[in-house]
Amino acid sequence: MRLIFLGPPGVGKGTMATRTKDLLGTPHISTGELFRENVSKGTPLGIKVKTIMERGNLVPDEMTVAMVKERLDKPDASDGFILDGFPRTIPQAESLSDITGLDFVLNLQCPSEELIKRLTGRRFCPTCNRTYHIHYMPPKTEGRCDADGTELLTRDDDSLEAVKNRLEVYTKSTEPLVHWYQKHGLLQNVDASAAPDGVFESIRKVLNR
Repeated sequence: MRLIFLGPPGVGKGTMATRTKDLLGTPHISTGELFRENVSKGTPLGIKVKTIMERGNLVPDEMTVAMVKERLDKPDASDGFILDGFPRTIPQAESLSDITGLDFVLNLQCPSEELIKRLTGRRFCPTCNRTYHIHYMPPKTEGRCDADGTELLTRDDDSLEAVKNRLEVYTKSTEPLVHWYQKHGLLQNVDASAAPDGVFESIRKVLNR
């Protein structure tokens, strides 16, 4: 099955895509993770996009499309895939339609106030990479990793300023995709403000149609 997860930052696309991957046995392809991997390895692509990502802006379409096409060409994606974070613009969607067909586009929806709370509350340990959330999954000792006591950090793109910018960029550049995929008969809306199990059950119902 070939799926896309749409929705603003913080809506839970990664979490739901991972659970759906386990259900279907298809690869979960996150463009955000692909970019962060390139940044951490210091590849030519990573060097180019590092500053763009830290500001919460979108990476140029041609760079993103080339990276996704290379990933979809790998053998494990031949029978299906779950795309998370791509496409983000109509030109990207048009390019994707030239590469492959789709079964569903799942549009996860959530109020912006909740999204800001989710994103700005995220923390990570720079030593072991464990992740926390000050509201939903806090460490035992405030500001310290449970495993090694390292001081927890906030990702640059999870600062309040960057989060607000990311949501504005999404509304301006990515939300038109909702109408584009709706016009093409692929869109399925999912309420992502509920608890994770409830959101996943809604997704299961869509996939069983």
